[in-house]
Amino acid sequence: MKRLLAWVGLLALVLAALGQKAPGLQALLVRVLLKEVELGEEVRLALPTGEVALWGQAEGVVVEGRPLPSWEVEGPYFALEGRPYRGGLVARVEGGRLLLVNVLPLEDYLLGVLPAEMPASFPEEALKAQAVLARTFAVRRLNPLAPYDLCATEACQVYLGLSAETPRHERAVRATEGRVLSYAGQVASALYHADSGGMTAGSEEVFQKALPYLRPRPDPYAKGPKSVWQQAVRPEEAARALRALGYAPRGDDPPQVLEKSPSGRAWRVRLLGVEVRGPEAQRLLRLMGLPSAMAEFQGWLALGRGAGHGVGLSQWGAKGMAERGYGYREILGHYFPGTLLSPLEVAAR
Repeated sequence: MKRLLAWVGLLALVLAALGQKAPGLQALLVRVLLKEVELGEEVRLALPTGEVALWGQAEGVVVEGRPLPSWEVEGPYFALEGRPYRGGLVARVEGGRLLLVNVLPLEDYLLGVLPAEMPASFPEEALKAQAVLARTFAVRRLNPLAPYDLCATEACQVYLGLSAETPRHERAVRATEGRVLSYAGQVASALYHADSGGMTAGSEEVFQKALPYLRPRPDPYAKGPKSVWQQAVRPEEAARALRALGYAPRGDDPPQVLEKSPSGRAWRVRLLGVEVRGPEAQRLLRLMGLPSAMAEFQGWLALGRGAGHGVGLSQWGAKGMAERGYGYREILGHYFPGTLLSPLEVAAR
C-alpha cells in the first residue's frame, strides 16, 4: 500500500509538472516526439488557421520569420508532413536539433497507437488487452524532466495519429479507459511482442533484469505467420551484426547455438570465430535480421519460431486465447501473472 501511495504521489507530481490539474483521467497528457529536424531545415505544418513554416536555430525556433525561444500550438489538431494528429504541438530546440512534440490526452494518444500495434481484425478481447498494455507502457514512461515522454516509432510504441484510427480500436480503448497493469504498488513493465513461438521469454533473457511477473510461460495458442520460419543468413550480414556489438570477426565458421535460455532462445552463440553470450546473443540474432532468437542453424540457414523479443504478451497468442473465449483480463493474467488491473483514476485522490 505504501508503494502504491508513493506511485500515486509521483503521478500527481507528473501532472503538476506538465502544468495540469488532476481532477481525473482527462487531465493526463502525454508528449510524443514526432520528428527531430536539423537546425535550419524548414518544416511546414497545417493548422486549422492555415499553413505555417518554421525552422530551428541555436537560439530557438523561427516561426514565419519570427524568432521565439519555443513555439506551442494548442490544437485541437494539426498535420505534419500530411499526417493529421489530435492535440497540440510544441516546437523547441534541444541538443542542437529541432524537436516536434505532439501533446495530447493519454486516451487520445492510444487511439493512434492501437491500430499500429494490433490489426483491427483481431478479436475484441485481444484488442482490449493490447489497449491496457499500451496505456501502461505510456504511463510508465511519463517523465516531466525530459523534453518528451515517448517517441512515435518502434523504439517506444508506434504512434500513427488521427488518420490511423478505426472504430474497433476506439471501442477497445474506451472499454478499458483508465485501466493499467500494476505489480506490488508499481506500474508494471508492459512489454509485448508479435509471436512467442510457443514460449514467452523471461525479462532477464532480453533486458537483463528479472521481474517476477515476466517469466517464461507456455503460449500454446500463438499461431501466426512467423510461428515457424526459416531464413538464410549471409556471412556479411553476420559480420555487420558482430561489429555493431563491438566484436571483430576472426574466422569463417557459420553460426552455432551452443546453449539455450530457459525459454529455448539462443543464449550462447558462436560464429565467424567469435562467441557471444547472454542477452547479447539474442540481440546478435535479431541484428542479423532474424525474426526471433528462438532459432537453430544448419550451416547458414536459420530455422526458428516466433517473432520479436518474446517478453510479455504475445499478440498472436492473445488472438488465439480470445478466439477460444478468454477475456482480456484472463489474457493479461496469463502473460503477466501476479499483476493487477488497476484504475488510473486513483492518481486524482
